[in-house]
Amino acid sequence: MRAVTQQEFGGPEVLRIAEVPIPEPLPTEVRVRVIAAGVNPVDHKTRAGAGMAGVLGEPPFILGWDVSGVVEKVGFGVHTLAVGDEVYGMPWFPRQAGGYAEFVTAPSRQFARKPASIGHAAAAAVPLAALTAWQALTAATTITAGQRVLVHAAAGGVGHFAVQFAKHLGARVIGTARAEKHDWLRSLGADELIDYTTTRFEEVAKDVDVVLDLVGDEDTGVRSVAALAPGGLLIAVPSGVSAAVSQAAERAGARAIGFLVEPDGPALAEIAALIDAGRVHVEVAGVLPLAEAGEAHRRLATGRTRGKLVLEI
Repeated sequence: MRAVTQQEFGGPEVLRIAEVPIPEPLPTEVRVRVIAAGVNPVDHKTRAGAGMAGVLGEPPFILGWDVSGVVEKVGFGVHTLAVGDEVYGMPWFPRQAGGYAEFVTAPSRQFARKPASIGHAAAAAVPLAALTAWQALTAATTITAGQRVLVHAAAGGVGHFAVQFAKHLGARVIGTARAEKHDWLRSLGADELIDYTTTRFEEVAKDVDVVLDLVGDEDTGVRSVAALAPGGLLIAVPSGVSAAVSQAAERAGARAIGFLVEPDGPALAEIAALIDAGRVHVEVAGVLPLAEAGEAHRRLATGRTRGKLVLEI
C-alpha cells in the first residue's frame, strides 16, 4: 500500500510516499480502507521531533491519527462493526496509528460509524479535534448551564468544536480569534469574541469558570488564570501546566490541569449524532492529495488555518 513515511526528523520535506506492507487485523481489530486522513498540529510537531516523538521513538514511522474510511476486514471477536461499514476514528493515540496510508488496523471499538450527513473528508477532520474538545469539557470538567467558558484559538481545529460543544452544554462562550473570524464564530454559537491581536483578553474576560487553553505558551496560561473566577479551572491542552502557571492558579484560588485526548469510540458516536442533527458544524480548511502531506504541514504550521486540513487518500 502507499503511505507517507519519514526516515528522519526534520521539515515537511522529510515526508515521502513509499510502498509498505498492508497491515493485518489481529483479534478484536478491523482493517479500514482509508479514504481521508485529518492533519493535526501534533502531526507537524512530531515530524520535527517534538509532539509525540517521545512516544513513537526514532523514525521511520507513519504519521496520522485521524481517519475516515470503510471497514475492509474484521478480526476474530469483532461484533460492533462489519465489512462495508463507513467508520471514522482516532485509533491508537498517542501510539502510532499510521493514518497517512491507504489502510490502518486498530481495535474495532476505537472507531464509530461515520456521520451519515457528511463525506469522508469532513469526517476525517473530526476525531482528534472533536474528541479533545469533548473530553476536555465533559470529562476534565463538567460544564453546567450558565457557566462562562473561554476558548483560546477558537477558530482552530479543536477551538471551533469547543465553541459548539460548550454552547451545546449550556455555557456562555467567549472566544479569542482574529477579527476576520468573529462573524463565523458567532454563527457557531460564540457569545463574545476578543481579537487577541489588539486586546489583552484578561482585561475583557472576567470571572470565567473554565478556560480551555489551546495556545499553550506560559504567558497565555498565566494571563488565563487572571481571567478565572475564584475556584475556576484552566485546562491546558498543547503543553500541560508549567510551574509558573500552577503557582499563579494556586495564588488565585483556582486550578490548572494538563490534558491529553484518548481514543473514544462511544464519544465519537455521540459527536456523529450531533453532526447529523445539525447541531455541530465541521469546518474543512482544505483537502490535499496524500502526496502533498508536506504542503499540508506547511500550511498548518502558519497557525492561520480555519478549521482542519485533510489528506485525500
